Amino acid sequence: MRILFLCLFTLGFLNSCANKNPPSSEINEMVFEENEEGEYDIIVLDSQYDYFLHAIAKPKNFHSESYYKARNSIFVTQWNARHSQPLHYDPNLYSINIDYNPQINYGYEFEYKLFNFFMFIEWKYDVNLDGRMNRY
Repeated sequence: MRILFLCLFTLGFLNSCANKNPPSSEINEMVFEENEEGEYDIIVLDSQYDYFLHAIAKPKNFHSESYYKARNSIFVTQWNARHSQPLHYDPNLYSINIDYNPQINYGYEFEYKLFNFFMFIEWKYDVNLDGRMNRY
């Protein structure tokens, strides 16, 4: 499996159960890389993400891979824009830049998990990353 250690990104979110603002992180960029098998995966260390993925998120086949890819492009663009404006947006939440290339075939599972990572962030921190009315 392609292992993407999104856990580096989510380390900032581990300590946020009692606090809506996660602690700052020293990581400045999240890059997605393939493993030896040529696959990508996302590992989120926040246990609430697993709960969200299994209890709240829509099933993987609810949308197509192209839908997830299109939504992820929007989310990443918005995320990176917020990352670049630390005086306007919480620099602890948007602490890293995400290096996502929609031209790369990350795979259906990866796109689904990344999409739901953004849905999880919206759910947990009560933010809206793309202006839609109906979230989750």
